[in-house]
Amino acid sequence: MHRKQLVTTTARALAFTLLLAVALAGPAQAETCAEAKVSARGEPASLEWLARTKARANWRAKVRAMSELGDPFANFDRAKESNEWCTAGPSGTVCQLEAIPCRKD
Repeated sequence: MHRKQLVTTTARALAFTLLLAVALAGPAQAETCAEAKVSARGEPASLEWLARTKARANWRAKVRAMSELGDPFANFDRAKESNEWCTAGPSGTVCQLEAIPCRKD
């Protein structure tokens, strides 16, 4: 194969791959968010990652318990404007977080 044909074939393959990726991605999903942030605090833990996990679990439980939000909003990874902070003390590390719950429509 000549160099010119190789370049043309490569360009066509790249264009096809890009078009296929766009077609498979589909339309973007809309999301709905709550009007205010929800905050939660975790229990003390010996490790920071565990303290963060406890705080996220409490945040999810709090969002699920809210009648106007519930389970569809309880995914912290979808939340907007999230803030997390942790403090270490004699009883362990305690984390707090706040975020605006969102759901995919």
